Amino acid sequence: MKAGVIYAPNDIRYEDMADPEPKAGEVRIKVKYTGICGSDVPRVNADACHFYPNVIGHEFSGTIDKVGEGVTKFKPGDRVAGVPLVPCMKCPDCLRGDYSLCKHYSFIGSRQQGSFAEYVCVPEMNAVKISDEVTFEQGALFEPTTIALHGLERVNYKAGKYVAVLGTGTIGVLLVEWLRAFDAKKIVVFDIVPEKLEFAKKLGADEGINTLDKDFMEQAKALTDGHGFDYVYETAGNTITMKMAFELAANKAEMCYIGTPKKEMTFTVDEWENMNRKEFNLTGSWMSYSAPFPGHEWTLTSEYYGNGKLKYDEGLVFRKFPLSKIADAFELFKTPGAVKGKILIDSEA
Repeated sequence: MKAGVIYAPNDIRYEDMADPEPKAGEVRIKVKYTGICGSDVPRVNADACHFYPNVIGHEFSGTIDKVGEGVTKFKPGDRVAGVPLVPCMKCPDCLRGDYSLCKHYSFIGSRQQGSFAEYVCVPEMNAVKISDEVTFEQGALFEPTTIALHGLERVNYKAGKYVAVLGTGTIGVLLVEWLRAFDAKKIVVFDIVPEKLEFAKKLGADEGINTLDKDFMEQAKALTDGHGFDYVYETAGNTITMKMAFELAANKAEMCYIGTPKKEMTFTVDEWENMNRKEFNLTGSWMSYSAPFPGHEWTLTSEYYGNGKLKYDEGLVFRKFPLSKIADAFELFKTPGAVKGKILIDSEA
């Protein structure tokens, strides 16, 4: 088969490698699309790979091509989305159903062969059936969609409340879709790019606020009649928005950091005192799994994409590249601002 193989930083090659064969309990997936995740970029354009040579890619969809001994849930021809986490299923976290917290896990597309290839073999439990109503593009968005849902549910979410979403990248706009499906009273998104704010409104946000505006905080408070936001979700992993969340929060608010920070961060006394005075709850979110594995995050994503409660908009995908041009796709990330949405790699093109 053909694959995108990483040999060193800035060295990913389109070349032949042996077809993988499914072991007992595994299925082989003929890959259609794989999304480039932000975590993939430093694995190709920097030195974040676990080993070389390596085939990464973990946001994928395709068709079951072959099944190993003992597989009962799938047959050749089944359409599926891939589930990348391979938990140990033995540690206390796994036995409690907190698979995202497993310390002995493997991961398809970083610690073992991923989906920037024509075929990938995964354990039977690492595939989720998708209906004919779900496109392969949507299937490749399952993983970020489940991350958005998992983060939403890390707080005690209830419908009919004011919600702030900080950052309108892929996770942020998918979170907006979930919040709209779950009947939030008012969804307000925050970003510095007007086009991204408008796109988030197209997917269900009520208002978009550009945080470059000098009076953006006054605008935000006016939208809640001075109440503040009952739920605040930070999806950018940006120092500025992570601190901004404290000021946007209402009294007794609930807040979740979904974005992964990339820089050291400090709070002033006044900033931190918001937590004391408002008595808000702050938590984090990591990946997207629950019991029974892989969790309702995945089954609900399949259901909601299938029945149209979550919609696919072409604006979610910035560009598609054939697998043969995978190096060109990663080259785009070297120019700040050049990538304006999800890039999909087509293994069949």
